[in-house]
Amino acid sequence: MATPPPFADEGTLHRTLTFRDLVVYGLLFIAPMAPVGVFGTLSAKSHGAVALVYVVATVAMAFTAHSYAVMVRVAPQAGSVYTYARVGLGEGPGFIAGWMAMLDYLLVPAVAYLFSGIAMHALVPSVPSWVWTAIAVVVTTALNLWGVRAAAAVGFVVLAMELAVLAVFVVTAAIALAQDGPRRGWLTPLTGEGGFDAGAVGAVLSAVSVAVLSYLGFDAIASFAEEAAGGSPKVARAVITCLVVAGALFVLQGYLAALLAPAPVSPAELAARPARQGAAFYATVDAATGLWLHHLVAASKAVGAAFAALAGQAAAGRLLFAMARDRRLPGRLAEVDRGSGVPRLAVLGAASVTLLAAVWAALRADGLDRLVSVVDVGALVAFGLLHVSVIGWSVRRRAERVLVRRVVVPLLGLVVVIAVIATAATAAQVVGAVWRGVGLLVLACQGV
Repeated sequence: MATPPPFADEGTLHRTLTFRDLVVYGLLFIAPMAPVGVFGTLSAKSHGAVALVYVVATVAMAFTAHSYAVMVRVAPQAGSVYTYARVGLGEGPGFIAGWMAMLDYLLVPAVAYLFSGIAMHALVPSVPSWVWTAIAVVVTTALNLWGVRAAAAVGFVVLAMELAVLAVFVVTAAIALAQDGPRRGWLTPLTGEGGFDAGAVGAVLSAVSVAVLSYLGFDAIASFAEEAAGGSPKVARAVITCLVVAGALFVLQGYLAALLAPAPVSPAELAARPARQGAAFYATVDAATGLWLHHLVAASKAVGAAFAALAGQAAAGRLLFAMARDRRLPGRLAEVDRGSGVPRLAVLGAASVTLLAAVWAALRADGLDRLVSVVDVGALVAFGLLHVSVIGWSVRRRAERVLVRRVVVPLLGLVVVIAVIATAATAAQVVGAVWRGVGLLVLACQGV
């Protein structure tokens, strides 16, 4: 791979990413088999209508994808929602949007690294999970520092591996269904076990609030707006493509797993015994195919989680870079390496925070639960400000079709975000409020 020529100006990123690279980063961050960890929870909440939950969740997240596609064309710069809120709402809201997104971009990779460490420890018990976690941080940070194209190339190989494992699951599940038939009705994953009625609607919507968290990460594509060879139109298309592909994969997995789930992991049993929810997908695989696929999926999740963190870490570095370039963070974070085109200090800063959070959580018995409970609020608040930014920019510019495309659609997206935040754990809401309060204090000290 040829090294791009160095840029003379600091603060300038290399435009080297192709459309495929952008989609790879987005799918890596989301993880093609994200439903594995939440399948049991979704089945219990939706009375078995897991496939329908992901259909509705994909439509719900389409509002957010639309807002990203709009604003990446308006402000084709690094920084994602931070930049968009500055353009649509002003300096103050822009800083708060970036500040809240920072909570997400720094801690979501920590969760992914921890998942990777836990999975590797299960495969190699002699090495503690915190050691595997630290190794994953070091390896992926080195790739990110090597260059965005190099990291994307390695990420493509890992993504191909994850998709291959997913394909093995789909084929194996299809064979099991053809030989033994489904354990429940063919339409049950779309209607629920009791049929689709008013009660089922409420159950599905409750599950959607959990399912939308599987999609967090596709928005990271927008962080690479200044590094996309085709400019903002290609970034906007990649955001939509990533959401559609992920949604299709999630619906397919949910549908097949719901058909194959044995009695011990039926929706009613999972609702009665919440402790079984986390391993419900693996129990389904074991019952349908045996332990070999269980181990294959576990290994894939171990590697895939580390590279999901790679994409998140890269996005976090671009966010810190953009905020530092605008003098909202220390200016040295905006320096770009002349050879690799990477904001090295920004990436290293993001990696350091992520490493501390991930290793801290790995050393605690309840570390995973504590970390997971707080990571999503930052992203959701940032999404909310994104939607408001689209409305604010459109109204000021009096853009065409303001009422429908630029106001109604983001307003619906805002309603979805508020609903999900309202169902979040109390601890997550408290952490989000405290982080937001610190951001407001920093903003006041900056005199904005």
